[in-house]
Amino acid sequence: MRSSGRNSRGSGSGGKNYRGAGNRRDEQQQRAGRPRPEERRYDVGDGPKAGPKAGPQAGPKGGPKAGPRGGGPKAGPKGGPKTGSQGGGPRGGSQGGGPRTGGPSAGGPSAGGGRGRKPGPARPREYEAQIEERNRARHDKPRVKLPKTFGEQEGERLQKVLARAGMGSRRACEDLIDQARVEVNGKIVTEQGMRVDPEKDEIKVDGLTVATQSYLFFALNKPAGVVSTMEDPDGRQCLGDYVTNRETRLFHVGRLDTETEGIILLTNHGELAHRLTHPRYGVQKTYLAAIQGPLPRDLGKQLKSGIQLEDGYARADHFRVVQNTGKNYLVEVSLHEGRKHIVRRMLAEAGFPVDKLVRTAFGPIALGDQKSGWLRRLTNTEVGMLMREVDL
Repeated sequence: MRSSGRNSRGSGSGGKNYRGAGNRRDEQQQRAGRPRPEERRYDVGDGPKAGPKAGPQAGPKGGPKAGPRGGGPKAGPKGGPKTGSQGGGPRGGSQGGGPRTGGPSAGGPSAGGGRGRKPGPARPREYEAQIEERNRARHDKPRVKLPKTFGEQEGERLQKVLARAGMGSRRACEDLIDQARVEVNGKIVTEQGMRVDPEKDEIKVDGLTVATQSYLFFALNKPAGVVSTMEDPDGRQCLGDYVTNRETRLFHVGRLDTETEGIILLTNHGELAHRLTHPRYGVQKTYLAAIQGPLPRDLGKQLKSGIQLEDGYARADHFRVVQNTGKNYLVEVSLHEGRKHIVRRMLAEAGFPVDKLVRTAFGPIALGDQKSGWLRRLTNTEVGMLMREVDL
């Protein structure tokens, strides 16, 4: 009897132990939504991959094992996105393998509590590269050339070109057009809004050519001792020292002796420079010479009739006495020749060596009150007079 009682107590204790095991199983079922540390997953994934990674017992092979853990009626062999509210998929409820069962890989950050939206599949890098190429191709397409009637017209407005050339404001240039003082390619312009090409069309105002092209024209009052070259290999001071900050290459028109002062032109207009120095066009140059007297009355007549030099006759176009103080005379000589030392040689041959020589005018461009060593840009009117002088 004692043994049976002991057995009954043992069975009772065994039953008690059975009930304790059952209670622990229930507690595990209640805590099924809270996985153990070793069951948690932190792999980042998207929709189709969330099923297999939803938990160790909710994968493709988790059919029989998904019952006790998942507890959902649909926790079948696939255990994927269709495991229901209590399964181990991305939409698992609080009692199934919910967001905590699957961790971040069970639907991503937007699947919290089964109430987030269903994430889409990740796009491969190759597909992203194709999208990028299509976007670039869309923006890199060549510009469609529209007909002239729909796009911008060629050329610039005439009044804008005239204003940029220094003829005044646009309104003042429009007044010049209204007054029929402007001509393009030999035809007088009578209507506003005409478009021209400054590089090709010839534009004149009052018969003078307008320097609309990218040409530069300067007048320099060359001091004594400056060599008439743009570069000097001996290191002497030259004309290039006065235009070193110019991006466009300039060259001088004609020459002046090293000891001769006065006006000399600098430009990048090759044809104009050629014509200004060619004897055919006879551009006149004017000089002031300081000599010692007394002078004979027929000195001017001798110079105009011609002086025999080593390289032929040289004739002056004009001669006059500007100033006389005792034996010191200041005379003005004008001639269209450009031979070397021509004025000095003519006066020396006549018996009056030159003490000082200054060129005061080159064609229609006068030196005026320009200081020695100063460089100034020619006005548009002066450029027009130069071009008219040589039929340009």
